Amino acid sequence: MMRLISRYQVSGLSGSVQRTDFNGRIVDYWAPENETYHLLIAHDGQNVFDHRTATRHRTWRMAQSAVRVGSELGITPPAIIAIFHSRSPENPWGRLIDLAPQDPYQNGLHPPAGVEAAVTADQLAGNAYLERITEAIAPSIAQVLGLDIDNLNKAIIGSSMGGLASLYALGKRPDFFTTALALSTHWSAGENPLVDALIDQLPAPGNHKVWMSHGTRGIDANYGPFQRYADQKMLDAGWHLNRNFKTQVYRKSGHNERSWARYLDQPMRFWLT
Repeated sequence: MMRLISRYQVSGLSGSVQRTDFNGRIVDYWAPENETYHLLIAHDGQNVFDHRTATRHRTWRMAQSAVRVGSELGITPPAIIAIFHSRSPENPWGRLIDLAPQDPYQNGLHPPAGVEAAVTADQLAGNAYLERITEAIAPSIAQVLGLDIDNLNKAIIGSSMGGLASLYALGKRPDFFTTALALSTHWSAGENPLVDALIDQLPAPGNHKVWMSHGTRGIDANYGPFQRYADQKMLDAGWHLNRNFKTQVYRKSGHNERSWARYLDQPMRFWLT
């Protein structure tokens, strides 16, 4: 059941963001005034619109980028659904439980040495999280907005663990999503075996798009070798670079909302073009 909590304004954005409660999970959403044919679903919804809930009070400025790119392309910008993760003082590993790719870890993938968490593979709930998004949250919000969920061009976006979750979502539900936008994909959580698991389960190239990117500072500095391995696997599988697959390295960019906001218009344009 969806319950409206509040509405709030975002600087530089027409209309208001709606904050809702889906049986305990907070979801924010925004839609342009005109009918749109595009829907962007974002992990880590705390960081999407509202600086009051965002990490270090920095948001992705996602809707502002959507409006700008839509204007450049001459199209109505996408509606945006921002899914809050479930980490809390009572559930400190909630984000990991939501976003870690469940099937690979439950099928024997082991985190590399030194990567520790107080969570076992059988506690992961990424499949239920994804099902809730695709079967309840997105359809309910689309209905409220008067949009036909089956005919929307739907992308999913995330950073770090959210990047992993976005690739996983496209592999699990290629019938629902057209595109995965994975920023600062946290390959360190499983290294090349995790790359194999997620790239191998993507749909055959042809009707979908995949974006992957990372910076060179902070945690992002560790991703290069794994991302190059992922890129080669994509090419070997028949994905066409710069057409339905894009990989990008951002020099002097780090693992934070400010960095992702700076180049968010680029993956968004790749998806919508």
